[in-house]
Amino acid sequence: MEEGRRIPLAERMRPRSLDEIVGQSELLEEGGILKEMLRSGQLSSFVLWGPPGVGKTTIARTVASSTNSKWISFSAVVSGIKEIKNVMAEADAFMKIEKRQTVLFVDEIHRFNKAQQDAFLPYVEAGTIILVGATTENPSFEINSALLSRLKVFVLTELSLDELKELLRRALTDKERGLGESGIDAEDALLESLAVYSSGDARTALNSLELACLLAGKRGAGTINEKDVKQAVQQAVLKYDKGGEQHYNLISALHKSIRNSDPDASLYWLARMLEAGEEPRYIARRLVRFASEDIGLASPSCLPQAVAAMQAVEFIGMPEGKLALAQAVVYMALAPKSNSIYVAYQKAASDAINMMQHPVPMHLRNAPTRLMKDLGYSKGYKYAHDYEEGIADMQCLPEKLAGKKYFRPGARGFEGKLPSG
Repeated sequence: MEEGRRIPLAERMRPRSLDEIVGQSELLEEGGILKEMLRSGQLSSFVLWGPPGVGKTTIARTVASSTNSKWISFSAVVSGIKEIKNVMAEADAFMKIEKRQTVLFVDEIHRFNKAQQDAFLPYVEAGTIILVGATTENPSFEINSALLSRLKVFVLTELSLDELKELLRRALTDKERGLGESGIDAEDALLESLAVYSSGDARTALNSLELACLLAGKRGAGTINEKDVKQAVQQAVLKYDKGGEQHYNLISALHKSIRNSDPDASLYWLARMLEAGEEPRYIARRLVRFASEDIGLASPSCLPQAVAAMQAVEFIGMPEGKLALAQAVVYMALAPKSNSIYVAYQKAASDAINMMQHPVPMHLRNAPTRLMKDLGYSKGYKYAHDYEEGIADMQCLPEKLAGKKYFRPGARGFEGKLPSG
């Protein structure tokens, strides 16, 4: 095997120019912001935000090669403040001697802490460096505001099935860097399967193709078959980061699908989270919250359903607990909805926090001692059970809030049967 062939296919096929890059057309097509930035020669610092395998590093490299700048690259995973300062000093000297900027590419820039990020600020402001960051995390959460205000944010999207198929076909026929010399071919349907399993990730797609070709070659076959594809991918790549934006996007999708009474979408988002390894107790806690926030008294049985699902997860664990969560999700999706409890509590909480702390009316106070009774504690209290309707004519709110209405029942489900007050 040639030495070059030991390099993974995804690395060998990495585009060498912007014209070779597939996808990200909004940035790279004619009139695209990044293309225009390069054409005008007005390159400024920016961060590339997107999921793995969509071209962040490739774009950064090709941008640097398209300019008259020095290229320095390091990873935030292994570099500390000392390395940053050394690189900044080197870039400063290069600017003074060569009168040229340094393009500094920082992979996984979100892993730098505030002090490390702040170290870039004076050099970015002075134009000594063009900082190009790459991150899979939302920059507004992970990059401090002082640095972020000096960066343009370019959002990269997952590659489409057609774009991935184009990459795979190119790799399969390229004799210089790809698999063309192997003579192995693949039907479009199987390339599409590889694309689907790769979930928009070009690196995963190319590495899977390389393995599928290897399996076909061992069989002495000239084409990849379905078994080769299944063995190469093993299982679909479910993109998920329990602590990142994807985590919050998926739980948001689940919550909003249940709220909109869509059991099928609710089950799908639940499955996306569970099969990607989300902590089931987190989901269970959110369902308990949902039962009161978006259903409440319109269907009071939803809260015990959610609590029972949470207890089932604790008791039997995974994977058996998945069905308990699924049952609760479908039950709540099909239930009538009301946010009356949520709205009522928010109003009461607002008064409790923002208004003066009104004293408890004397007739509602407890009077366990003779002194307290002598002072008028509990005087005038009316015992509700002594009245025919079970309701006494008695003011229970502080005097300043008399007549205030917090809870107003809606018309859906059980809540529609409740007295309006």
